[in-house]
Amino acid sequence: MDENKSWVQIKVACAAKDIDTVSSVMSMVDNGLMIEDFSDVDGILDGVYGDLIDESILNADRTRAAVSVFIPTVKSPAESELFIRQRLTDLGVEFELTHDGVKEEDWADSWKQYYKPIKTGKKLVIVPVWETYEPEDGEITVLMDPGMAFGTGTHETTRLCAGFVENYTTPGCTVLDVGCGSGILAIAASRLGAGKCFACDIDPVAVRVAKENTELNNTPNVECAVSDLLKQTPKIDGGYQVVVANIVADIIIRLAPDVGEYLADGGVFIVSGIIEERADEVLTALDAAGYKVADERYENGWYAAAVVRK
Repeated sequence: MDENKSWVQIKVACAAKDIDTVSSVMSMVDNGLMIEDFSDVDGILDGVYGDLIDESILNADRTRAAVSVFIPTVKSPAESELFIRQRLTDLGVEFELTHDGVKEEDWADSWKQYYKPIKTGKKLVIVPVWETYEPEDGEITVLMDPGMAFGTGTHETTRLCAGFVENYTTPGCTVLDVGCGSGILAIAASRLGAGKCFACDIDPVAVRVAKENTELNNTPNVECAVSDLLKQTPKIDGGYQVVVANIVADIIIRLAPDVGEYLADGGVFIVSGIIEERADEVLTALDAAGYKVADERYENGWYAAAVVRK
């Protein structure tokens, strides 16, 4: 690490059985992971190195593990934390997240200085609520206060998805945002002229934040609710002309066979939150479910696509 930088350690504790999933999610933030996993210590004890193992490791709980990532403060560690929280929640992983390196009283505001208005397409501009922004002719602004939900427009996954939302939103169309986080994508669609918009997430905190952001943007046509499409609870009506899923590869793969129940004839399914290395895996699942790529984009190791029925 560069000792001249200020770093924040984000640490996720989990069951040892979930270590691979947690590591995969946190590697989306940064590849430099520190992994604490003592589940294989018993296999070493009978070997020649058994006497050299520290007592604290010998006494460690074999059923627990932890993964840490170190984020420079100039890269908005709080945004990284929100990303990790939402992705692990989407995957149904039980975890405990802590951070170290920034005073607790400064944490909530430590990243705001780096979050400025961001243009995500030809006319869509995401504006943090604490910033003043005068839109240029033709620009459409979306006010955001992410609170404790991921989605500010600073992360590549959100920017890529917002760009597709701008391209495929037509006047009066219907939009379903799966795993809505802060509500940024459904609100963007509304501001771009969509009609009925439904934003859902399995995290009640995210849904509360999304509702607050709909009020900020005066977009009453955006309905927000707690829902898990994988379990179809509660049941959501179909017929949406645009379905957006900025989640993770595993959830998109699991959604692929069933998303057609929610998609109107001629509709588009926008997927993001996919690390480049897993793009082919996601596309294979979508192809098997009867979809073809209409448009795709890459940015800094991330992949997003708009797919339609074959």
